[in-house]
Amino acid sequence: MKKSLIALAILSTAAHADEGMWMPQQLPQVAKQLKAAGLKLDPATLTKLTEFPMGAIVSLGGCSASFVSPQGLVATNHHCVYNSVAHNSTPERDLLANGFLAHNLDEELPAAPGSRIYVTKAVTNVSAKIIGADVAKLSGKKRSDAIEHNQKKMVADCEQDAGHRCTVSAYYGGLEFYLIKQLEIRDVRLVHAPPAGVGKFGGDTDNWMWPRHTGDYGFYRAYVSKDGKAADFSKDNVPYLPQHVLKLAKEGVKEGDFVMALGYPGRTNRHRLPSEVAFTFGWNYPAYVKISGENLAIIARETADNKDTALKYAGQVASTNNYYKNRQGMLDSYAGSDILARKTAQHEELKAWVNGNAARKAEYAADIEHIEQLIAQRDSDTKRDFFLGYSKPRLLNTARALYRLANETAKPDAERKAGFQERDLPRIKAGVAALVRNYDEKVDRALVMHALSQYAAQPKAQRNAAFDAVVGIQDGMGAEQLKTALNALYAGSKLGDKAERAAWLERKPADFLASGDSFIKAAVAMSPADLKEEADDEELGGNIQQAYANYMKAKIAFMNSRGQAVYPDANGTLRVTFGNIAGRDHGADGTAWTAFTTVNGVLAKATGKGEFNAPAAQLAAIKAKDFGKYVDTKLKTVPVDFLATLDITGGNSGSAALNAKGEFIGLAFDGTLDSIISDWDYNKANTRDIQVDLRYMLWNMKHVDHADNLLKEMGAN
Repeated sequence: MKKSLIALAILSTAAHADEGMWMPQQLPQVAKQLKAAGLKLDPATLTKLTEFPMGAIVSLGGCSASFVSPQGLVATNHHCVYNSVAHNSTPERDLLANGFLAHNLDEELPAAPGSRIYVTKAVTNVSAKIIGADVAKLSGKKRSDAIEHNQKKMVADCEQDAGHRCTVSAYYGGLEFYLIKQLEIRDVRLVHAPPAGVGKFGGDTDNWMWPRHTGDYGFYRAYVSKDGKAADFSKDNVPYLPQHVLKLAKEGVKEGDFVMALGYPGRTNRHRLPSEVAFTFGWNYPAYVKISGENLAIIARETADNKDTALKYAGQVASTNNYYKNRQGMLDSYAGSDILARKTAQHEELKAWVNGNAARKAEYAADIEHIEQLIAQRDSDTKRDFFLGYSKPRLLNTARALYRLANETAKPDAERKAGFQERDLPRIKAGVAALVRNYDEKVDRALVMHALSQYAAQPKAQRNAAFDAVVGIQDGMGAEQLKTALNALYAGSKLGDKAERAAWLERKPADFLASGDSFIKAAVAMSPADLKEEADDEELGGNIQQAYANYMKAKIAFMNSRGQAVYPDANGTLRVTFGNIAGRDHGADGTAWTAFTTVNGVLAKATGKGEFNAPAAQLAAIKAKDFGKYVDTKLKTVPVDFLATLDITGGNSGSAALNAKGEFIGLAFDGTLDSIISDWDYNKANTRDIQVDLRYMLWNMKHVDHADNLLKEMGAN
């Protein structure tokens, strides 16, 4: 069989041991680096997705996690279960503040609607089937349509195995495609989350910072039907019995030890062109940071006098704050750096190499030039539509999705647009149901009005005519006129009612056309323009895929000619990163960073209020030195978090951190502010990620939360 480009891309040499988010099948090629870093397992065992330890690693669809008991108990980060805690919280029973512990299976709570646990079963290279000879001849929308057709056919065939979710993921800008088959566990329940004073200790102040003292851990449980099949929530369901479970390390880790994180990193951008770097840091991130900060202030203002509403928006606030600080941190790191200059120089070297050979020039040169033009068009569209994206009321977007669903449902399933097929209905229904606990009209209206005033100030040519028509936007409208128009849109709809929203999931296109509901009418009126915009995007997307894939093919060949490794950018699929536990000689604050923090730091930081409100029982245990067997003999206390040289990004949250023997030693949950720029430009000297130490998790569960049932289940007693 012909080797894939991904495999060939790393044959010449490997990157630094602590750089790279490696696909499991790539690890034998970096076996020497793994062994040098300290791995005691055979690297080949890490390529087997249904064997130990990879068989215990799961995705939550945005976070990573792992099975830690034979009864389907799943360990992940506190911030990954945060929405489920918030969903189950009320002013009378504030689980966010006080934490939650189910002492038995009957006490476990349903996770937030739409929560899933995905267990990877197979990963197959399907590039030749997605882009065969016929597709390779196409361009623009025809190419996009053909790729989507092939993906849907492949996914449909894969999902004939009931209870599984299949996706086709692109690598190297669409140069290669892999079919990923996962068991989709739909009955997910909240088992344990420590109080916010542990799981979110330090809050946004300490987010992305070191030293850190956050107990960022939480537990779900996976449930299936009695016959072991994936099933919707039911009181008759039973815990899922995973084939493989991570074993808790009996010995604590120390500085210099090998560590690897297994999980599902979201996105990195190390192969981006210089023009993409310039646009991102020159316009996109600054615009995002500005509006995110403004939106956070609006939410704080609008929820200040209503605890229930604040709980509804707690998840959105936490997520927005996280990305707000992330993007600002990247901007700070980028400012004054030579990143763009180096990326530009590297790109010029690539073009010189391509143009230095007639065959290479014929194969690659035109697409390298073309991709720049296409990216410029995409960036222009992004700027034009930036405020429009924030100006649409949430219920309008719901109505648009419902109307599209009604129209697509009238077609045979294979002909429906991806995202609106039978396989997508549970996700759509869960999203509609979740509005009960994450939407408030007063808050939504304030957020929309803020963006709408900026959108309406744009020249008419840059605005969306269909959206202008449904809202009633005209040139020169003042704030009060906009507010009046917006208020009429909200007032004319009943979609704020849970039962009304649910009813529209079952209605036909004719029902939408006959409706007098303002949001439904707006969705119908906008539909032709929405479809045209979608077609335009697909025309551009097909051309970008064609040119970008060939650009990446050239880049891989160029880097291989220099003996350099080329691992694929992260794309939400299963990856392994490895390195060692290590501090830093010089942290971002100018001081040396030790590799570990301890509970002594919790005591020093605790103020009894706000982000540093550690539970009284925890503080008492620290003061009494009630550490039990979780004390570190060198530190003379319980370690909380530790630094390592792992290459992670968003989506790695909740990734199991394993030692040299593949034993569970903690959970990756964050990076440091001056190293998150590594999503775009890896920096070996600065890059550190942060893990919560298993010993802190177990100590807190035993001595503070008294989660003896879970400790026994995990074999920690």
